[in-house]
Amino acid sequence: MTEILFECYSAPSVAYGIDSLFSYNHNNGRTGLVISSSHSSTHLIPVIDHKPVLSQASRLNWGRAQSAEYLLKLLRLKYPNFPGKYTESQADEMIREHCYVSTDYEQELSGFLDWTGLEDRDHVLQYPFTEQVVVEKSQEELERIAEKRREGGRRLQEQAAKMRLEKLIRKEQELEYYKELQQRGTTETKKEFKRLLDAEDFKDEVELDKRIKELDKSIRKARTKDVGGAEEEEEEEPPTFPLLDIPDADLDEASLRQKRHQRLMKSNVDARARAKIEKEAQKARIAEEERLDLEHRETDLEGWLEERRAARNTLIQRIKEREQLKADLGNRKSLASQMRMKNIANLASDNPSKKRRRGGDDDNFGANDDDWGVYRTIATGDQSDDDEEEDIGATLKTVEAQLLKYDPHFSEQNTLGAQQDWTKSLVHAFLRGPRPFDPESQRELHQIHLNVERIRVPEVVFQPSIAGLDQAGIVEIAAGIITQRLDEESGQRTEVLKDIFLTGGNALFQGFEERLRKELVAVLPAESPLGVRRAKDPVLDAWKGAASWAASPKMKAVAVTRDEYLEKGSEYMKEHHLGNAATL
Repeated sequence: MTEILFECYSAPSVAYGIDSLFSYNHNNGRTGLVISSSHSSTHLIPVIDHKPVLSQASRLNWGRAQSAEYLLKLLRLKYPNFPGKYTESQADEMIREHCYVSTDYEQELSGFLDWTGLEDRDHVLQYPFTEQVVVEKSQEELERIAEKRREGGRRLQEQAAKMRLEKLIRKEQELEYYKELQQRGTTETKKEFKRLLDAEDFKDEVELDKRIKELDKSIRKARTKDVGGAEEEEEEEPPTFPLLDIPDADLDEASLRQKRHQRLMKSNVDARARAKIEKEAQKARIAEEERLDLEHRETDLEGWLEERRAARNTLIQRIKEREQLKADLGNRKSLASQMRMKNIANLASDNPSKKRRRGGDDDNFGANDDDWGVYRTIATGDQSDDDEEEDIGATLKTVEAQLLKYDPHFSEQNTLGAQQDWTKSLVHAFLRGPRPFDPESQRELHQIHLNVERIRVPEVVFQPSIAGLDQAGIVEIAAGIITQRLDEESGQRTEVLKDIFLTGGNALFQGFEERLRKELVAVLPAESPLGVRRAKDPVLDAWKGAASWAASPKMKAVAVTRDEYLEKGSEYMKEHHLGNAATL
């Protein structure tokens, strides 16, 4: 630097000094602790009788530049898909305009994202954006489009009517053909009629008759629909199974096949009848339960509400247990995941190398309905069937609807859906503040919300560990210098405590001086005299102090002239009480 000043700029003389000491001297400091937190770093220099004790000075590798980088890192983690571009100059401006030092960081951080007052604490920065322009059609264009749609609908209806007519004609032709075939059964021989049925893929005359009835019913239904009348409801004739009462010995081969078919059909009819009876019984049981529930509600409303609240809590607990189980299954070290793997291993090791002979298989897995639960256990864990999950959700909605209707203390805000609303979650408050977020809005996509970052970035000077810096904060450094490195007997410690001087750009943070005073009182001995003050202009006082010192005769005595530079080289410099080589 000395060589550049003399050779490139032809400086007549050069002297070096420390900016924070110039600022301290400009503010009439004599004995004290200078804390300078500026652009590149933070320095703590004790000064005794105008002379800095540089051997006891300490440095914290954190300044405004590192704060800007840290804020950029936080914003990139917070908004990984932000469409705009962050710059260090923008981050520096954010820190200067929106950040402050919290007097009680832990307590304020715990409630910073509370909805009460978040509107004021959350600062929104709007980046440039281009909103998508939606071209609105005129009324004439909308009417023209609607007319085109109606015309298209009419064409489709005409095509559908034409297709229905063609289909109806084909069915009528088919019905006429099958009726002629049925009439031929009275004139042809049995063998010839059997051949005709086989040619049309009919097993017997009964199947042909069934097909004729189906076609006749379909044609009458289609005609009724076309003319717009009400559909005729035909009573279905109960199926008959005459061959089931005839012994097998009295039937030929074809009749035996027909009997087996009728037996299967009778089983289906009986199963449907049983299902219908069970369904009716289920409806009756539900109606009875509703009647009893209504009677209970009318006679004892408070007791009924308590039962509904208990049922709701039970359902919510089951939902939470299922969610916890799903989360545990994602962790291979969890107990649920280990039990799942154990079941799989047990199934896989069930005599895997033993070859089972045909006809000698003694495996009876599946004979019991409970055996099939193992598949649900392996797939998603116990109590996690999809149907059961839907039933729990539907039951919970029903219970909450009843509470909303009859419980005056239960509102929409108390429902599980409202409590799980993401727009009221802590993550949403952190990302988007107290306002709803529209992902389709370019304006909102180009917004940055500064909330906890406002106190987190300046806090690094007091707690460097939150930014991954392995150093002590300025309070610990200052307490160490005052209590361990200064002589108490000579009175140096007391004099230094009376003048803790703050300078540098970070000293402009709101609450910086109050926080430092509060922290020092907590770590210093009781009743220690403490005075904390800030420079009149923490940013420019260093330059002002250097300018006034350079205009004084003191500089001429310690400045390196050009002749001394030519004689002694660029490494030569003179020591003074505002430089970096002074001693007591």
